[in-house]
Amino acid sequence: MTLDFPTLAFLAFAATAAASALATITARNPVHAALWLVLTFFSVACTWIVGGAEFLGIALVLVYVGAVMVLFLFVVMMLDVDLAPLREGYVRYLPVGLVVAVVMLVQILVLIGVRAAAEVPLADNAAVAADVPNTTWLARALFTDFMLPFEVAAVILTVAVIAAVMLTLRRRPGARHQDPSAQARVRAADRLRMVRMPAEVPPAKPAGEGEGA
Repeated sequence: MTLDFPTLAFLAFAATAAASALATITARNPVHAALWLVLTFFSVACTWIVGGAEFLGIALVLVYVGAVMVLFLFVVMMLDVDLAPLREGYVRYLPVGLVVAVVMLVQILVLIGVRAAAEVPLADNAAVAADVPNTTWLARALFTDFMLPFEVAAVILTVAVIAAVMLTLRRRPGARHQDPSAQARVRAADRLRMVRMPAEVPPAKPAGEGEGA
């Protein structure tokens, strides 16, 4: 394999992704771990873009960096973690944040250089061979040849979401919660009571009352 500029960029992105992933699982601070995970996702997206899978790279940035990371931070807030020390002074998170931001900026500049220097992607691109856009080729392959794995992955993700909700669900004293089984057993007779009340006729006014003299 010729070590040209796109190849070196691909290897650099892959090494950065591996190093940031290692930093993610070894970080003791959950905020630092989240920042390193952002860098991991972004580095993997850069490898996909260099390899010619632009749609997957952009989707990884939009979905995982933009949405999944927010979900991760939300889960961290729901856990029984003493967040008081984490909120004391955001300045101490600045070095890690600056490192992640600088590395991401360098990766963006390298990506621009790779796309400007290379007329063809790093690897053989099936979309280019089929003379269709990358997104069109991916949709055709995903919903035809890989339809079963796609559906299985959807089921696994659904089960994971349900499991995450059940693991984080806690009964707190004084908090109101729903009991679906009790709601399903409710009958109309338990909630509705018919009451018969006799009608009252107002007394008639005496003749001449209210008339002027």
